[in-house]
Amino acid sequence: RWFTHFYVISVLWNGFLLIWLFQAEFLGVSLPSWIQHMHHALGRDSQSEDTDCEHFSALLVLLLLWLHSCRRLAECLWTSIFSNGVIHIVQYCFGLAYYMAVGSTVLCQVPANVRNGKELSMKICWYHIVGVMMYIWASLHQHRCLVILANLRKSKSGKVISLSHSVPSGDWFERVSCPHYFAELLIYVSMAVTLGFHNVTWWCVVMYVLFNQALAAVLCHEFYQKNFSSYPKHRKAFIPFV
Repeated sequence: RWFTHFYVISVLWNGFLLIWLFQAEFLGVSLPSWIQHMHHALGRDSQSEDTDCEHFSALLVLLLLWLHSCRRLAECLWTSIFSNGVIHIVQYCFGLAYYMAVGSTVLCQVPANVRNGKELSMKICWYHIVGVMMYIWASLHQHRCLVILANLRKSKSGKVISLSHSVPSGDWFERVSCPHYFAELLIYVSMAVTLGFHNVTWWCVVMYVLFNQALAAVLCHEFYQKNFSSYPKHRKAFIPFV
């Protein structure tokens, strides 16, 4: 349940970055000096050949990341039924740092001076549409899977009757043990698509999410197999058919 803290931080921090980027792109407001120093330290301000598509892509991805954090926070507060499991202090601290770093990563995809007084052209490219559609599709399935998990611990009236684990079924659970982890990967892939496929930095983020979610899914899959003798043998751990 302390994952809730991650999303509180993400909503506040990435919302703050989103406001600053929006003001810089549309209102000509300069980014704070500390953000410009961060750009300079990463060498980002030396890259001046940015197109309007790239600027709009970064703004759109930061918005999608913020919306994702808002939804996950709402699900932690009002949908999920958590057990009494604990989180390691290292994982907790790393999680807090991650959700601050990932928004900053998006912000660093635009130069420190952002527009140089020019107005942003709202040029929507085909990969923006594909990325957003994929994002919505994966988000809907992730929410459905989390609702299924929560309902396993509720009665028909909606009252929590157990905190124990049960075998879920329905939606993507028919193919994999942890479809909510698979959906998380797809959400980050959709952001890579929205950035135009070629952003190497974000693909590194996607690879981190892949290995992180795959490890958690394999451990969860092994738990199901160990504790439920009748667990469906055709289900994979993380990615369907793999």
